[in-house]
Amino acid sequence: MDLNWIWKAVLITIIGTFLLRIAGRKSISQMTLAQVVIMIGIGSLLIQPLAGKSIWVTFGVGITLVVTLVLMELLQLKSDIFEKLITGKSKILIENGKLNEDTLKKLRFTIDQLEMKLRQNSISSISDVKWATLEPNGQLGFELNEQAKPVTRKEWNLLFQEIQLLKIMIDPSCKPSRVTNEVEGNLFTEVKNGQHKLKERPDETLD
Repeated sequence: MDLNWIWKAVLITIIGTFLLRIAGRKSISQMTLAQVVIMIGIGSLLIQPLAGKSIWVTFGVGITLVVTLVLMELLQLKSDIFEKLITGKSKILIENGKLNEDTLKKLRFTIDQLEMKLRQNSISSISDVKWATLEPNGQLGFELNEQAKPVTRKEWNLLFQEIQLLKIMIDPSCKPSRVTNEVEGNLFTEVKNGQHKLKERPDETLD
């Protein structure tokens, strides 16, 4: 019984993971067209050795694809012309609450598709949008009008301080309240420090 497929499968998994790791860690929805083409090509290649093809030729082609992708990305960093040619540019779909119908037609992008993306971003009205762009990876970028923007933590703190000052002016004996701050380190701090701390859970009792 030929068991060569076992070590081939293990080697394919290891080398394939390594190649995809070099190619990038973006999800499919965040990839550019060139990245999607390379990833599909690598996926098709990795299965070839199990079908009797040369495993080393397959890995050689896979490495060539990844190196080509890296070189294309480096060229995009060096030249705007290559970036526009390979990745493309963002297109304006909404400007000051008004649809850019000409751009929608050129992109073959329907109003229903645009409204779906707006709803997915919790936007209920096109008039609330100051700018909306279709990014090269198909994602929607947008900026809301001033009256539609949510209150930020900074704005809330300023408002809170003004309220406290008014309270003191009205009643000098009133003690100002303080905004509570988070003492625990957050998830981004864990990434920066390279540590992962799990909070201790209280003992659970089973009835």
